[in-house]
Amino acid sequence: MNLENKTSKTFALTTPLYYVNDVPHIGSAYTTMAADVVARFQRLLGNQVLLITGTDEHGQKIQRSAASLEKPPQEFCDQIVPSFINLWQVLNIQYDRFSRTTALNHQAIVKEFFQRVWENGDIYQGQQQGWYCVSCEEFKEERDLLDGKRCPIHTTKEVEWRDEQNYFFRLSKYQTQLEEFYQSRPDFIQPASRRNEVLSFVSQGLQDFSISRVNLDWGFPVPVDPKHTLYVWFDALLGYVTALLEPDAEPTLANALEKWWPINLHLIGKDILRFHAVYWPAMLMSAGLPLPERVFGHGFLTKDGQKMGKTLGNTLDPVALVQGYGSDAVRYYFLKEIEFGKDGDFNEIRFINVLNADLANDLGNLLNRTLNMVKKYCAGKVPAIAPEVIPAENALKAIGLGLGEQVKQAYTNLAFNEACHAVLSLVQASNKFIDEQAPWTLYKQGKQEEVEAVLYTVLESVRLAAYLLSPIIPNISSDIYQQLGWGINFNNQKESSMVAPFTTHATWGVLSDKQQLGTPQPIFKRIELPKNN
Repeated sequence: MNLENKTSKTFALTTPLYYVNDVPHIGSAYTTMAADVVARFQRLLGNQVLLITGTDEHGQKIQRSAASLEKPPQEFCDQIVPSFINLWQVLNIQYDRFSRTTALNHQAIVKEFFQRVWENGDIYQGQQQGWYCVSCEEFKEERDLLDGKRCPIHTTKEVEWRDEQNYFFRLSKYQTQLEEFYQSRPDFIQPASRRNEVLSFVSQGLQDFSISRVNLDWGFPVPVDPKHTLYVWFDALLGYVTALLEPDAEPTLANALEKWWPINLHLIGKDILRFHAVYWPAMLMSAGLPLPERVFGHGFLTKDGQKMGKTLGNTLDPVALVQGYGSDAVRYYFLKEIEFGKDGDFNEIRFINVLNADLANDLGNLLNRTLNMVKKYCAGKVPAIAPEVIPAENALKAIGLGLGEQVKQAYTNLAFNEACHAVLSLVQASNKFIDEQAPWTLYKQGKQEEVEAVLYTVLESVRLAAYLLSPIIPNISSDIYQQLGWGINFNNQKESSMVAPFTTHATWGVLSDKQQLGTPQPIFKRIELPKNN
């Protein structure tokens, strides 16, 4: 199997395949928003992009959730999956493939992969004893448990004792190989704090892990022993591979891995880091397949400083949030206000204040007031100013000249907050620039050329800001581009003719007097604070 032909102009990334034991929560939305931003950014760079998301539908947790509602597991899954698809739609997620682990073609991929690992001698039968968390679908070390034998992640759930015969994967065999890999690829696990966690875990010595369960019907049977059911992680991780298949392709590993493998980026929550950064690469090593380029584990979200949960009654419904404030608002807050990789908090008052300050006041008001001045002082046309006429030391041009590269690096590093802050610095400088230059005064003094130079400089800065923020706030950026006379909609990125190339649009001085400016309209309306605040 030749996997050396992947071109540098492709970029494949994944969200986790989310459990369907319940409707999606804000944590699922957070990962997927970040993935969508990366995908949009990569498309701006001119790359072919494959964004994979989907659902993990097997395992005891799903079986029990279905049984509690007296439904067959498949029917239960079929009713939950649309809630994920609907949320991705309202969040404006432009995914390319939706992978379901109950799909028939997925079973064929799992079976072929199992056979490769089996023939390599890395699967054997043994006895599994230990404390098991059904919510994690994972055995836990007793030293890690909380009082009352509770899971350290699902703190209200008690673990269950298991003593059963399972099939195991020889993870311990790959201890040295994994350590050498981490050493040779220091960027494989990010951020650095997650890498350190993995290195510490691996250094304690790797134990073989179970890949099957008995007394569980919901899942694929182990190919060599149908009395056993494949454990969810050995099944679910391969959902990333299944998603690579073209719709009409025969479900074989060769076909799945032909174009997009290896995956460039796995985006996950830190709670499933071990499976993606240790188990997954070892499984791929056993099967003789190249490893993904990068695994990034982000932090957890809290609400008003508290962990969210049904028992606390403080969950945050992502659908309701979008319905109340719009997808761009939600995307902007979570990606600008939280350093990706660290834990972050949602507070509604802060959320509203940030949106009003950044999107309504700074960016929205800047565009509106500038367009109105252009309408009043320049007959509603882009001033006929050659960008090179604006000196390099001009306050806005000085920022704008290096901003594209700065923001590009931030997106590449998944430092979404840094990208936002860098762009916002140009927006804030633009508002200050208008106040200081006072084009209304220059106009009264008959200094028309100076008026036009000031307004061109600000318009171009607004355009540049909109372009660089388009992966995060595509609707607002599209509205700005429309008002500046560009026929570009950042939600039509999959149409190559509609993509505004980064090499052109991320540079300063693109706006031309050939642009036909639109009617000034608010791009983001101020939000009123709740009356009890």
